[in-house]
Amino acid sequence: MAGASGRRFFVGGNWKMNYSKAILEKINNALNNTKDADVDIVCAPPALFIKDFVSSKPSHVQVAAQNCYHAKEGAFTGEISPEMLKEAGCNWVILGHSERRTLFHEDDEFLKKKIDYVLNKTDVNVIACIGETLQEREAGKTNEVVERQVKAYQEKIANDQYNRVVIAYEPVWAIGTGKVATPQQAQEVHKHLRKFIEQNANAEIAKNIRIIYGGSVSGSNCKELAQQPDIDGFLVGGASLKPEFEQICKSRQD
Repeated sequence: MAGASGRRFFVGGNWKMNYSKAILEKINNALNNTKDADVDIVCAPPALFIKDFVSSKPSHVQVAAQNCYHAKEGAFTGEISPEMLKEAGCNWVILGHSERRTLFHEDDEFLKKKIDYVLNKTDVNVIACIGETLQEREAGKTNEVVERQVKAYQEKIANDQYNRVVIAYEPVWAIGTGKVATPQQAQEVHKHLRKFIEQNANAEIAKNIRIIYGGSVSGSNCKELAQQPDIDGFLVGGASLKPEFEQICKSRQD
């Protein structure tokens, strides 16, 4: 559903390092009930099981990878190229998730290489993640941090490529903790991000780019978050593995 903004609602499901045949069946049952929802739905299974999901998912659901490398092939043990992901059936890739930044030390410079390669060497789309830690929020540095992270991505996005990018704001302190930014806190950051993107691109791009929220999104809080004018959807972690993911996908229209 586009809503008053004209931006189509977007819901991503990041399965992280979770998978079983029972989970797959449960998720597909929930997704089958979203066929009539006016929303872009993208799910990101672990890389080994992308093809399992591609072959079993409902046709209206798109597929993402949780990560990629910035080369087509070569001596990069353990890595996967965007070209491989495309061949496996992925239309999207998640870049810069906070778990990649904190656990695997991916910084803005490294992520610039990734988004540059994906956008300029392939036709895979990008879910570009940003977000501050609890310490940064408490120090009043939220805007400073997300500006730095977005600017790094923007340096590698041409004006005609923004339609292939979704920005995912995920405050690190709210991911998997059960804590969630209030709708007002999330809206405040999303609004600020839209203004910042305008400064570094233009008003039309800022108006049209989708900025989604992630951080303990659930069936119980999704509807109020979805009503905020600058929240264009969600990147969902744990709840994307549960039947309530159906409710989240329909949160803008229920």
